[in-house]
Amino acid sequence: MRRTDPEEGHGPVRYGPPLPGDGLPVLPELSAVLCTAASRSDAHPVGGAPALLEAACGYWTRRGLPCAPDQVAAGPGAPALLVALTAALAGDGADVLVPRPCPAWWAPYARVLGRPAYHVPTPAEGGGVPDPYALLETVRRVRAEGGSPRLLVLSVADDPTATVTPPELLHETVEAATAEGLHLVSDETWRDTLHAPRDTVLLSPAEMWPEQVTVVTDLAGSLLPPGWPAAVARFPATDAGRRLHARVLDILTALGARLPAPVAAAAGYALDEPPPVVGRREATVRLHARVAAAAHAAVVAGGALARPPQAGRHLYVDLGPLREPLAAQGVTDAQELEDLLGARLGMPAPGGHRFGDDLAALRVRLATGPLLGATDEERAECLTSPEPLELPHVHRALISLRSAFADLRDDAQRWEPPR
Repeated sequence: MRRTDPEEGHGPVRYGPPLPGDGLPVLPELSAVLCTAASRSDAHPVGGAPALLEAACGYWTRRGLPCAPDQVAAGPGAPALLVALTAALAGDGADVLVPRPCPAWWAPYARVLGRPAYHVPTPAEGGGVPDPYALLETVRRVRAEGGSPRLLVLSVADDPTATVTPPELLHETVEAATAEGLHLVSDETWRDTLHAPRDTVLLSPAEMWPEQVTVVTDLAGSLLPPGWPAAVARFPATDAGRRLHARVLDILTALGARLPAPVAAAAGYALDEPPPVVGRREATVRLHARVAAAAHAAVVAGGALARPPQAGRHLYVDLGPLREPLAAQGVTDAQELEDLLGARLGMPAPGGHRFGDDLAALRVRLATGPLLGATDEERAECLTSPEPLELPHVHRALISLRSAFADLRDDAQRWEPPR
């Protein structure tokens, strides 16, 4: 498993995998809206047309975050909005803080703008939100070294760990961050994908400190296919929030980051949450929750560690307990583990180093979408089946996953000294 090409070394990973897709065919009603708008030749305005902004306001108001259209901006995916926010908030010499681990696309935008991104450890019970004491220590250290931390990016429903931060921990972290004068960007892409919504409490930082939190939602999380990039941002209803909104629109204009009119039409339709969209979202969440639970059981039975997934379409697996048998196969870091599992599973298994984790830590993110089948017909069947885990193609995929981790477990047991 050792790499021989010097161009494929183990240097810093700057770019990583995209959001885990749902693996399902496009909702027909969404396709119809997009196709109807495809004949339009006019360009969509930067930041979003009034109808789209009104739809975004309705979406957030239904979630306890009321807003007006002049507090909202739309862009071609959350990465475009985040780079504009980072440039607006930290482009003048300020520094950026992110959790460890965090989505693979957060830190690169700070680096593109010439700003360092400082990773702050997350607590043992979940990812996406830094430990409050670690956050305060990191802020103190950065300032002592001459830095100026000003922006914290976090996510209550997290990629890559698939966990949801408890409200009490979120409150402590947000309180610490706002006391230090940090502006928060809350990535809420996965908030509508809770596996047990009646048993999981999800609060937005914007509900706690609305004056210092900008919310970003990528519609690929639960409303649109990943190939139709669209995202919306909600800014604070303050003078500072209005200035930030205007600055972000300036940057989006300079980048030419506008939504294609057909995608904007589909985004507005989806944000209104008509019955077909809500029904598909609920069915998709139920499906991925069941597959994620089965995948979690498989990797834990194989001797790996993983927090039970609570949201999204993925899980984060730590193979540290299997380090010795993995080392015997030439796997000593996350890149080599990514190569090994990707080959064995026949699906992407991006290493934790792509999410800001230590290269030496044997961690990977596994997505549930590839377990749903190889064709649109197979994946669509998963949505309508009362027992999707018993479908032959899903059953085979889960057996393959269990087998791969069982082989690693058996190797580990052979390495154990006799009792």
